[in-house]
Amino acid sequence: MHNFCTLFDSNYLTRALVMYRSLEKTGEDFTLYAVCFDDLAYQVLLKCNLPKLVAIPLDVFESPELRAVKGQRTAGEYCWTCTSHVIRYVLDTYGVLEVTYLDADLCFYEKPSLLLQEFECSGASVLITSHRYTPRYDQSATSGIYCVQFMTFKADERGLAVLQWWQDRCLEWCFNRIEDGKFGDQKYLDDWLQRFDGVHALQHIGGGVAPWNVQQYEVSERSTKLYVNDFPLVFYHYHGFKQYLDNTVDLGGYQLSPAVRDLLYRPYVQALASEKEIVMSVLPGFNRGRVTKPVSWKTPLRNLRRRLKGEFNEYKCL
Repeated sequence: MHNFCTLFDSNYLTRALVMYRSLEKTGEDFTLYAVCFDDLAYQVLLKCNLPKLVAIPLDVFESPELRAVKGQRTAGEYCWTCTSHVIRYVLDTYGVLEVTYLDADLCFYEKPSLLLQEFECSGASVLITSHRYTPRYDQSATSGIYCVQFMTFKADERGLAVLQWWQDRCLEWCFNRIEDGKFGDQKYLDDWLQRFDGVHALQHIGGGVAPWNVQQYEVSERSTKLYVNDFPLVFYHYHGFKQYLDNTVDLGGYQLSPAVRDLLYRPYVQALASEKEIVMSVLPGFNRGRVTKPVSWKTPLRNLRRRLKGEFNEYKCL
């Protein structure tokens, strides 16, 4: 049994449901603890009656310390502030020995056990994953060396020491700007391998494939299984993906090969549509997760620039 946790609001609900179904499809034995950042997400999850998911309402999760800083931060910044606290909440409340945090816009293609076995063999208490940027997209200096996307903490002395330090730092400062070497909750991870004992950086390239690094790999399908180079693809991070009200999707401003579009993004768009139908069956009229397409005088220039660089990824859904 593996324990996972995540957080999201109703705008990310269908993405979280795609992630949950993908975990089920791998055959992994798991429980996913989901902190719902609005009541709509919580009520839908209760109605969906998912056997391996524990829905947690925001007012039950929030501590006085979190409420004290909530008004000082945007909704996104507050979610970042809460990530470490969600991990600690699950460890403390449910008495599990370890828990792995998952961003809600991940999708799994193989059992995460493949990654967690490496972590167990390392003898570490904390697992982090590198961005592994393609050089043209390297944002290590601003967004950090490591990505808060798939992180495991053991409830032992070393794991809790790292987690408590991270919780304290995020309460002090967690904003969507670069300041004094900090950015959100993520730049804090940069020196963990040096600062703390018992931290392991994932080596398996099948964990942490994302639009900022997929250009380095050959993505292929072999006997219905997806691979990056010769490694099984464990999960893909659909960062930057947007759905617009005009039924257009934007896969993000990165160079994506035809194989990545066909093997990863097209099935993902279809899976989101399927989950939306399921949500609408329990809550008619649900229409969260889509946003108005930003349009300005700069839009044609931006689109032209992206086309010239092979990074224009908008298309109309059927």
